[in-house]
Amino acid sequence: MARAYRWVIVAAGGLMGCVAAGTMFSLAIFLEPVASDTGWSRAGISTAMTLNFLVMGVGGFLWGSLTDRFGARIVVLIGSVLLGLALVLASRAESLLAFQLAYGTLVGLAASAFFAPMIAAVMTWFDTRRGLAISLVSAGMGMAPMTVSPLARTLISAYDWRTAMLMIGVGAWVILLPTALLIRRPPALSADDQASAVEARRQPLSRLLLAPQFLVLGFTFFACCAAHSGPIFHMVSYAMLCGIAPMTAVSIYSVEGLAGLGGRVLFGVLADRIGVKPVLVAGLLVQAAVISAYLAADSLTSFYTLAVIFGGTYGGVMPLYAVLAREYFGPHVVGTVFGAATMLSSVGMAFGPLAGGWAFDAFASYQWLFIGSALVGLGAVSIALAFPPLPGKTPQPAGAPA
Repeated sequence: MARAYRWVIVAAGGLMGCVAAGTMFSLAIFLEPVASDTGWSRAGISTAMTLNFLVMGVGGFLWGSLTDRFGARIVVLIGSVLLGLALVLASRAESLLAFQLAYGTLVGLAASAFFAPMIAAVMTWFDTRRGLAISLVSAGMGMAPMTVSPLARTLISAYDWRTAMLMIGVGAWVILLPTALLIRRPPALSADDQASAVEARRQPLSRLLLAPQFLVLGFTFFACCAAHSGPIFHMVSYAMLCGIAPMTAVSIYSVEGLAGLGGRVLFGVLADRIGVKPVLVAGLLVQAAVISAYLAADSLTSFYTLAVIFGGTYGGVMPLYAVLAREYFGPHVVGTVFGAATMLSSVGMAFGPLAGGWAFDAFASYQWLFIGSALVGLGAVSIALAFPPLPGKTPQPAGAPA
């Protein structure tokens, strides 16, 4: 029964992640209608997304720590309430500041209550096929642009942006609250496992976050996200500069997203079969190579080809950091550890688009964005090569001999 129910946890994690990520990223769909109706600047409205990334980083660490102490169910229940409330408040906002606080701060805080906590919850249920399970949860989150965003566009066309946002907020409550109740702890631990859990949670936070395992994990995650976030964000603009028609350029972005879904599953299966470290290092190397290859893209065919490889690679490596966190630190503090690593990755994600915008403003070209991103990607490979040997099958606390 327990072995079957663990896949319910996976499905619930994928569904909640899809709703949470979808509501956050649907801001791009609301941007034009909100600006036209309110007169607020697009830069001001877009600031809400920057706030989302920053708040998500801090929130992921806090929610992950609470998950280790109290379990994932209470965390995702709180996140479910906050997410719906944030959207309802944002739909009623009468000033730009109120909108930024509701959509940027509250949505970011609520969305971060699902990623690290559900990844941590799933890992406590799986001793085998862990890579596949984490990848499936991540794939559910990757479905967000293909579900909530089209729904938002449909509702805006039928009503107006305020009604659409209100309806999505209520819909989030309807979907998330019952789903959160499905989350359970794994079957009762043995006495030895309970003692190990108590010992792991008693470790000072500084010991966890200064451990060599975490430093390599966190900075690899940071460099990986800093490398791909700029090219992802500026891909449509770059393709248009290369002569691709606007709507076709958008389709390149969509191809990347679809390829990312397949990449998550493929890399998860490969990690289970040949090991997570070699798959991660190989994926990071391919990512750096394909980013540099975009400099030579000169046709729609080449853009589509690179989009499949790029999307599959950056989508595929993302869940592997969670698997490594569990392998190094065991299941009892993985929420704290992975939450802290996610905080670093969020900083990397926020850095890439800004660096790309600066490069274009300074040189009227995206050439240096792709060169710089490829070099950062190679830096991620170099850091990943420094991963200490993985412990044996019995998880060991940070600082213990491997």
